[in-house]
Amino acid sequence: MNILTQKFQTKYDTAPFSQIKNEDYMPAFKEGIASARTEIDAIVNNPEAPTFQNTIEALAFSGDMLDRISNIFFNLHSAETNDELQQIAQEVSPLLSEFSNDIRLNAALFAKVKAVYEQKSTLHLTPEQTTLLDKNYKSFSRNGANLPEDQKEKLREIDKELSMLSLQFGENVLAETNAFQMHLTDEADLKGLPEGAIEAARSLAKQQEKEGWIFTLDYPSYIPFVTYADNRELRKKMALAFGAKAFQKNEYDNQEIVLKIAKLRYERAKLLGYETHAHFVLEERMAENPEKVKSFLSDLLTKAKPAAEREFKQLTQFAKELDGIEQLEKWDGAYYSEKLKQQLFNLDDEKLKPYFQLEKVLAGAFTVAQKLYGLTFTEIFDIDKYHEEVTTYEVKDENGNLVSIFYADFFPRKGKRNGAWMTSFKSQYIKDGINERPHISNVCNFTKPTETKPSLLTFNEVTTLFHEFGHGLHGMLANTTYPSLSGTSVYWDFVELPSQIMENWCYEAEALALFATHYQTGEMIPMELVEKIKESASFQEGMATMRQLSFGLLDMGWHGQDTTHINDVKKFESEQFAETQLYPEVLENAMSTSFSHIFQGGYSSGYYSYKWAEVLDADAFEYFKEKGIFNKEVATKFKDNVLSKGGTEAPMVLYKRFRGQEPKPEALLKRAGLV
Repeated sequence: MNILTQKFQTKYDTAPFSQIKNEDYMPAFKEGIASARTEIDAIVNNPEAPTFQNTIEALAFSGDMLDRISNIFFNLHSAETNDELQQIAQEVSPLLSEFSNDIRLNAALFAKVKAVYEQKSTLHLTPEQTTLLDKNYKSFSRNGANLPEDQKEKLREIDKELSMLSLQFGENVLAETNAFQMHLTDEADLKGLPEGAIEAARSLAKQQEKEGWIFTLDYPSYIPFVTYADNRELRKKMALAFGAKAFQKNEYDNQEIVLKIAKLRYERAKLLGYETHAHFVLEERMAENPEKVKSFLSDLLTKAKPAAEREFKQLTQFAKELDGIEQLEKWDGAYYSEKLKQQLFNLDDEKLKPYFQLEKVLAGAFTVAQKLYGLTFTEIFDIDKYHEEVTTYEVKDENGNLVSIFYADFFPRKGKRNGAWMTSFKSQYIKDGINERPHISNVCNFTKPTETKPSLLTFNEVTTLFHEFGHGLHGMLANTTYPSLSGTSVYWDFVELPSQIMENWCYEAEALALFATHYQTGEMIPMELVEKIKESASFQEGMATMRQLSFGLLDMGWHGQDTTHINDVKKFESEQFAETQLYPEVLENAMSTSFSHIFQGGYSSGYYSYKWAEVLDADAFEYFKEKGIFNKEVATKFKDNVLSKGGTEAPMVLYKRFRGQEPKPEALLKRAGLV
């Protein structure tokens, strides 16, 4: 009896984590794949003429068991991995890639889908059904269903290799992150560092039975160090280690992998009849094509560059006056920016942190969701979790109906990758009259509580929490029929709208009043600090925009052209950064070798979408501000037309239904102080 392949006998059908053993995964995957194949065969061998119901709908609900197993396994592979899980991932990835190709390259199945697609105009489908049909047809045609046999075989080989390479890429980055530690024993080296960072470093050293303090490349350790440590040489050491991840000509080097991935993606696109990988990807995005993305990025660059250059000049001047620094280097950026910010706004993250206790910030996010969408979050203790640090919640609507289960996992661990993300253990869908509710998770890496202090967040971490919670709401409020169109299953350049819009509430006095209270005294955050947070929101926005644009341009560089001639990662990267470079080049560092968003995550040809979605979110939040940031009418429109609709219709259609018009970039430029 394999627990993963049975119906879970648990409350709300939640994953029975504590009962799953590592040796259950491989047999479960094999059984899941076999069961999904049986469902596909039933569709193909159905003697009746193909209809929307017996083909498209049947396909949409197939593979349910396999999806559940994959969600559980790959979520743990990101949040709670170990050598065994990594080994299983290596074995199972090619199987899954082969299985999805078996479906997409199944000629008999495609013939049935095509038959339904060709009678589309006579079928009287709902908008959601029309989208499902279009997506299904395209998932075949865009993945080689119309290719001759020999080319289909070639495509399979490429896909198999790509899935292995991106897995290896991620494991190398994680290994490199874990491999570096800076062990300090001289207290003088800690000068400038906040108490919390010192305490966390001390506690890490204690865990390893060492004297002194240990700093790592995990964000909660790395960011405070390069932002506050007075010792320039040590900042340099940390920054060089961070920038050299998987770029050290050792067993974890990713240079060959990056070149291979870029070349294989290009080859795959050509095989499918597209000019480049970016052309292939963007056909299914709001942006439509690389030309549009490049002009969007260069238009923003034109507007941001003068501001960025002014800000950089001001920062250089400041560092020179303060410490006689002749040449500002990358490891000086965060340090002097923080000092300058303190001088201009008298606003220091360390002054703010006592007002942002993790539990209160989370409760604040819950209250914002309650005021906007009528949701209540109640912590529950009778469902299983995969680590004792995870907290679990029941999410209900105003009528007491279950909306979702919510998992929150907030602290760094050895088996957890860096960064912050939202994911789901179970999708929402409606079948046989039952609305299956989703199980959503937010995973972050915030500073752990210590013996003397709770977890206190920097303001940046507060916005991160709200950002991921915004993705979470997109998943929780999903209300669609088909799992593949549910929640965050939307065009990639639309997916950041629900997350980025949530960050806006962090800057509003009315929202901060709900949760920003001092963890010791309980006093409300002083209004002048709130004013300063707002004022400082556009501090160095030109430089920040340039940085985001540089990543978007690098992504388009790797994916928007013929990559077969590229043979030097560093040289290529420097060419892509030429337009946006402010700091001197650091020869020992490369970005691409640890740029997980595009080489491991799903952001290839999509990094621009952060900025794209910022245009949407600034424009959408303008509407809230006009009517009141907790205005029920606007919130309901946003919930009904954006959050609950998933990918059931074209994003621009949904957006215009909410807003009454297309988004205007002016709102973003205004918010960023660039006009």
